[in-house]
Amino acid sequence: MDFDGGKRVFNRLGPSQQHNDNRNQKVCYHWRAGNCNRFPCPFLHRELSAPANGTASSKRPHGFSTDDQRSTTARRGGGSNFNGPNTWGRGGGRGGNSITNNSSSKGAVFKKTEKICNFWVQGNCGYGDKCRYLHSWSSANCFAMLTQLEGHQKVVSGIALPAGSDKLYTGSKDETVRVWDCQSGQCAGVINLGGEVGCMLGEGPWMFVGLPNLVKAWNVQTSAELSLNGPVGQVYSLVVGSDLLFAGVQDGSILAWRYNVATNCFEPAASLQGHTSAVVTLVVGANRLYSGSMDKSIRVWNLENLQCLQTLTDHTSVVMSVLCWDQFLLSCSLDKTIKVWAATDSGNLEVTYTHTEEHGLLTLCGMHDLESKPVLLCACNDNTVRAYDLPSFAERGKIFAKQEIRAIHGGPNIFFTGDGTGEVRVWQWLADQTPQPSSA
Repeated sequence: MDFDGGKRVFNRLGPSQQHNDNRNQKVCYHWRAGNCNRFPCPFLHRELSAPANGTASSKRPHGFSTDDQRSTTARRGGGSNFNGPNTWGRGGGRGGNSITNNSSSKGAVFKKTEKICNFWVQGNCGYGDKCRYLHSWSSANCFAMLTQLEGHQKVVSGIALPAGSDKLYTGSKDETVRVWDCQSGQCAGVINLGGEVGCMLGEGPWMFVGLPNLVKAWNVQTSAELSLNGPVGQVYSLVVGSDLLFAGVQDGSILAWRYNVATNCFEPAASLQGHTSAVVTLVVGANRLYSGSMDKSIRVWNLENLQCLQTLTDHTSVVMSVLCWDQFLLSCSLDKTIKVWAATDSGNLEVTYTHTEEHGLLTLCGMHDLESKPVLLCACNDNTVRAYDLPSFAERGKIFAKQEIRAIHGGPNIFFTGDGTGEVRVWQWLADQTPQPSSA
């Protein structure tokens, strides 16, 4: 796959000092709205309060580069060793990835406008490198887009990369699963399923797809195909634990199947009841099954007897995603928070840290960068994905998309995102070039 997207330099368009006197002393309202396409513009591209005269050292520069130096309040969190609740959120949080340019401003620090240029997205931005908005799908320097996979017609709702396979599988609400060749990046096949894909899971040689009233399973090695009946409504989530396949279903139930080697089929094993609305996320960790639901709760299930041990009700809106990392449970919700849960002496989970975003959260994905440091990717409903160091929550950068990203999947040194337009993007981790503050 061809690498796309080298380092670019962006310049904020502003009035040159030599012809300020000839300009109409009014601020361009198109510039304020971020869509002025007149060049040169007869109105000011700055606020009136900005200094118009003075020494060279006091003049505001009109440009900055994507050196991506973070402010000192957002230093890297330092390793993957989670030492307890007090280590969470010490990295400066959101806004820690300020982009600076000290070459022309004698130490002044300026924030880059973290907004993607709508004209660039449409392919017709007239400012080119002088545009003050991003002409890139990310604002990070620790990963870059490798390629874009096009073909789905609706939101991508599932991505799977089976272990040892050279094929990537993506599912969509356009009722298809597409198979991609990992070497060429080309679509190797399209599977029509006759129903919207709610989720996907690759486990060993098996590929599982959640559909309305059904879970489809096929063996990528033998091409055996099975249908698992029982769900009532859309299947939104799938996970494997304790030799069981669990499915979170629209009616609030969690169904379980066990594979029978003798009969070469999946047999119904249990039905876990308790949620009062759709179960949209499942994860297994520490001999527990965790389920998040549209009923705003998280349930903790014992994998040995499949009994509910605890119900967590701290979120105030739909629990969209749950994730196990080390001895912690992470959850995100449309209530704009990520909550970190830890076990007390009694064994029950309690919130030990809450990270707040400006927008609702859709999905979480954990992985490691090239230095084996843990990174959390969080998709928000403002069409972005935030990347955070763990456990500090220091921001590493953002990914931008045309519509909401509903699926993220990690692979070896790469990861994948799928958005509401049907586009799948492949991202590669890079050695972080961010200069770190001296310890001296």
